Amino acid sequence: MILNLILLFTGTILAFWLSAICGGGASLILIPILNLLLPTSVVPFSLTIGTFTSSVSRIAVFKKHINWKIFLWFVPFSIPSVLLGAFLIKYINPTYLQFIIALFLIGNIPQLFKSSKNDENSSKMYPKSILAIIGFFAGFFSGITGAVGLLFNRFYLKYGLTKEEIVATRAANEVFLHLIKLIIYISLGLYSKTALYIGLSISLATIVSSISVRYILPLFSENLFKKIGYIAMVISGVSLLFTSYQEIIKQDKIIMLLDKIHFII
Repeated sequence: MILNLILLFTGTILAFWLSAICGGGASLILIPILNLLLPTSVVPFSLTIGTFTSSVSRIAVFKKHINWKIFLWFVPFSIPSVLLGAFLIKYINPTYLQFIIALFLIGNIPQLFKSSKNDENSSKMYPKSILAIIGFFAGFFSGITGAVGLLFNRFYLKYGLTKEEIVATRAANEVFLHLIKLIIYISLGLYSKTALYIGLSISLATIVSSISVRYILPLFSENLFKKIGYIAMVISGVSLLFTSYQEIIKQDKIIMLLDKIHFII
């Protein structure tokens, strides 16, 4: 157990370093580790404690870099939509949604081959209405799938923000979503004392990660930071496409089998 906790602590620091640089993906590293320590049903609770603490600590470290224009139009529309998404999770199969998200992420492949000059020219300031729409869908997908950090990474990369502004603004936009999800998990009873202790361990590691990442970011140029972000989106998309496709095939076979049994009866 102690070895697993050490692995979790170290993996958390690494995961949230990569999350800061790539724009997301910490859950891809931590979920397999948490599955060794907890029942699957309470894994999101522990993970969300960590992501909430990570957002708070990043805000504390990078607060002067927050783009308040994005925050003021993103958050008010994301909060009600995350509640809507959490409610609809009972009626929507998230596997099909993940398949669509995977295709969207893979669609970033052309960005990998753009020169840095063309990438700078493609930066644009979105109108306030677009910021509100993006905030709404970010909250909605987050409520259904649990985490879609990489899905909206392209928005931040295209907006023309510096790498510090991306880290800070993402954290400010997402902190309320994580808090709401925590409240939802607790209200549904999807937590345990062990999950709480492990979640607090993750929180401590995310604080270490957030403080140290301020010294890591200067090692990356703005162009390299963006390229890594796009690479992470494409890799995540391919991985998600493979897993969601397998799950869809598995589910459809079960449905077809049940239909055959019903027909025979």
